[in-house]
Amino acid sequence: MEDKIKEALREIKRGVAEIIDEERLSALLKNYFEKNEHFYVKAGFDPTAADLHLGHTVLLQKMAQLQKYGAIIQFLIGDFTAQIGDPTGKNETRKKLDRESVLKNAKTYEEQVYKVLDAEKTKILFNSKWLNELGTAGLIELTTTFSVARMLEREDCEKRYRSQTPISISEFLYPLLQGYDSVALKCDVEMGGTDQKFNLLMGRQLQRVYGVGKEQAVIMMPLLEGLDGVNKMSKSLGNYIGVTEEPNAMFGKTLSISDELMWRYYELLSAKSLKEIEELKKGVSEGRLHPKSVKEELALEIVTRFHDEAKARGAKEEFERIHKQNDLPSDIASFDLTAPVWVAKAFVECGLSPSTTQARRDITQGAAKLNQEKIEDEQLQLNAGEYILQVGKRKFAKLKVI
Repeated sequence: MEDKIKEALREIKRGVAEIIDEERLSALLKNYFEKNEHFYVKAGFDPTAADLHLGHTVLLQKMAQLQKYGAIIQFLIGDFTAQIGDPTGKNETRKKLDRESVLKNAKTYEEQVYKVLDAEKTKILFNSKWLNELGTAGLIELTTTFSVARMLEREDCEKRYRSQTPISISEFLYPLLQGYDSVALKCDVEMGGTDQKFNLLMGRQLQRVYGVGKEQAVIMMPLLEGLDGVNKMSKSLGNYIGVTEEPNAMFGKTLSISDELMWRYYELLSAKSLKEIEELKKGVSEGRLHPKSVKEELALEIVTRFHDEAKARGAKEEFERIHKQNDLPSDIASFDLTAPVWVAKAFVECGLSPSTTQARRDITQGAAKLNQEKIEDEQLQLNAGEYILQVGKRKFAKLKVI
């Protein structure tokens, strides 16, 4: 039994940044293995955007792993707290989201999480249920459990306070309300990113203050680096892989990561065991396996998870067809523009570049092509005709200038 617990803890610790109260986590695992007693793991997601990306699935993957060891996942959609805004990492007060947008985004989360989690061991919950019931008196009582001085100890709040950047009172409420979620759900474990440590510890404190009879253990996951290998994965930075992206894009983006970053993605995203990953690493280091083939295996796993095996295989074949045979993709979006059109503007209008500045940068760096030839003149004007525009190895568009 002890060996089982040790092996489970070893797998759970994989990729984890920090565990607070590992002793409690061990006790929960022991109860499951000996008495088949399940335990409750909470993870909160504020639906501030419509879709999840692979950075979000780092938590989901760990939650799915915990389900194998007796966890019932309390997937908490912060439909109430999303309207306040988490101050973590923010240098200004976040704009308030309207209720309609929050609920619309929440619906997409519900549809996407079961691509990773076991539906039979998952409960999707909305924190508006108990936070609406908390009422004014309950909210005032909640605010007495923590001081303003302690709130200002948060690094982000302290920086804003010292620079005289406004901090709304609602932002002080956010960690209290997140902590109260742990009281309402009586969870045994709460999960979150390393940037959430303050909020996660709040749940432990409030469970103690409100006499829940337990203090949650905390599992913190690192923030996944995006495709650039430097910044955390973010839609705003354009370095992300969305879970709803079409298979070809998902496969191609995964293949674009560096060989070094590949192991980070394996550790945090793959369902392979640590032993299997170590065997792959050994194969690469000994020269028996090529890094590209190992990366393709990861890409196939990711695409299969969010689509299916047939589409993953199709994406691999399409990628090879384009990049090995230098062919064009079989499905390219078409656009019509009026002549004459500046080539940089054309890249923006066809959705290949976010701005003319970026388009010019792509041209000067040799990443932009016209009819599969590098563009030499960033001021080129396109006259009437049909063109194939390309940025990098994955972005294509057909353009008809009339």
